[in-house]
Amino acid sequence: MSLLFRASARTVAVMALDTSLFHRLTDRFVHVHGYRPGPSEIRSWEQSIPVLAAALNDAGLGDVEVMLEYSLPMNSKRVDVVLAGTHPDTKEPSYVLVELKQWSQAYPDEDDPLLCRLDRYGDPVLNPIEQVRRYCQYLVNFNGAIAAHPDRVQGVAFLHNATEFGVSGLREIESDRRGQLFTGDRRGEFIKYLRARLSKENPGADSADVLLSGRTAPSKQLMAVAAQEVREREQFVLLDEQQVAYRIVLNAVRKAKRADRKEVVIVTGGPGTGKSVIALSLLGELYRQGVPALHATGSQSFTKTMRKVAGTRKREVQDLFKYFNSFMATENNTLDVLICDEAHRIRETSANRYTPAARRTGRAQIDELLDVARVPVFLLDEHQVVRPGEMGTVADIRAAAALRDLTCHVVPLDSQFRCGGSDAYLRWVVRLLGLEPGGSVTWEPDDRMRLLLAESPEDMESFLDGRRSQGYSARMSAGYCWPWSPEPKPGQPLPADVVIGDWARPWNLRGDRAVSGAPPSALWATDPAGFGQIGCVYTAQGFEYDWSGVVIGPDLVWRSDRWITDRTASKDPVFKRSVADADVDRLIRNTYKVLLTRGMTGTVVYSTDPETQRKLRELVGMRRVPVSA
Repeated sequence: MSLLFRASARTVAVMALDTSLFHRLTDRFVHVHGYRPGPSEIRSWEQSIPVLAAALNDAGLGDVEVMLEYSLPMNSKRVDVVLAGTHPDTKEPSYVLVELKQWSQAYPDEDDPLLCRLDRYGDPVLNPIEQVRRYCQYLVNFNGAIAAHPDRVQGVAFLHNATEFGVSGLREIESDRRGQLFTGDRRGEFIKYLRARLSKENPGADSADVLLSGRTAPSKQLMAVAAQEVREREQFVLLDEQQVAYRIVLNAVRKAKRADRKEVVIVTGGPGTGKSVIALSLLGELYRQGVPALHATGSQSFTKTMRKVAGTRKREVQDLFKYFNSFMATENNTLDVLICDEAHRIRETSANRYTPAARRTGRAQIDELLDVARVPVFLLDEHQVVRPGEMGTVADIRAAAALRDLTCHVVPLDSQFRCGGSDAYLRWVVRLLGLEPGGSVTWEPDDRMRLLLAESPEDMESFLDGRRSQGYSARMSAGYCWPWSPEPKPGQPLPADVVIGDWARPWNLRGDRAVSGAPPSALWATDPAGFGQIGCVYTAQGFEYDWSGVVIGPDLVWRSDRWITDRTASKDPVFKRSVADADVDRLIRNTYKVLLTRGMTGTVVYSTDPETQRKLRELVGMRRVPVSA
């Protein structure tokens, strides 16, 4: 189920009174997420839920179904409460999303009323009216039960500890049916609001069943909507801190123009937290406003794919996508905004062995990126560094900004959209690889992400091909543990370098042109013809597909009670002797973290090492793909 608990408002009130509700929520939270909720979360349950349950019962709505901590589809964000019932006029299912806040005071951000500030928080947060409005829109976009009936969904923020005096400034933004706000001293109006949307006559359990059985719509893949995003209108609904990051950048652009002063924005988050979606949303908005802005990455695959998809038949759009090393000779403040996506791939210098001596300035790449725009924006995940020499960290960027006396905003992203929005799966991966303390844990299935074990690469490939026949996208990737032959001449077959027993497949292409039906390197992750080749971390990083097959090679093996990395088993040419063993160990583990977090719907894993495969059987359990005939 995509929630922690559901019951009638009457039952919730009784359980809140005898405290059994909070024990139940805590137990379910631990089961679903793999860790205990924090004190602030427990405190919000204990203080806010009884207030809402009392209002429902006082309104005569004791039979309305209350769904607590409802998880949005394909996303780790949770709505505090979804109320399900029938509308008193239409008699159709009716849903009210409720965000509960314990705030007593809050005031709008001076630069942007869509953001607000609380004295106890250092950084701005989204105005709760806008927060719940965006939750409503997202739910309509992704739940098939209500996609055709968007009028059945409404939203409200209930600040039960607040007075009108304490939060009146939050009403500066427009309210609508999906975004209302009520305070504790207007409890009577809140009760009237509930009675106008939920019937006293009919229980809400059936309506709740309908919502929970709604089919999750396929994710709006980043590349599939890039053209509309950049050239037409916003395709993605940014939630909470994503929207905060987006607004902070737009506000920084306005302030930099007004004050003729540069500002730096850093957005940091793990895999699938929406960094590239924010980048694309920003580029689209700035492009439509006519603000000089460019998107840059250190990834050839990502940049070339963006150029191909977003810039189809329009050269001026293709030209918006650059590389980090594109600005060696560009004058300072040429751009209003430079959006540096995957900024963890920033390198020490833009020069390489092919750079002419006349262009070798000796400047750090991070300095070039800071200097070229009035508002440089860096989106990064420090745990996706997979090559020696990559140095895009929050500390590095802040230090470079401080030398210029520049204001630097840092916005952390917590929710994630990849891996079905499953926090439990991401935690399983980082524990599996020893990237977080505590050791490996057995996978406990949730309703968001599927994890399966293959007993052979043949079984993995056959299973994934079956998913493709059902309309899903799928790719196989592997650690860099097999040599990579030069590409053949056109018309000749690709060398089958990845050999495991009697099974052999080619690596993805390295070059910029298609060969023998295989797509060029940059399009391996997005072109359906990429399924026939095995991807590596450099072509998979930054992309996503529905089903991901990951072959763990002999560079990462389980021995007795721990993971061991073997640099001699890696064929990656970047791991030269000058790279320390500790750095190679970290980079190999990060590589498998990247590969294991590309899937949106499911991941299939297989190890070439027998002892490691036995350990995976222990951790994954009986969840196996069918054996090939």
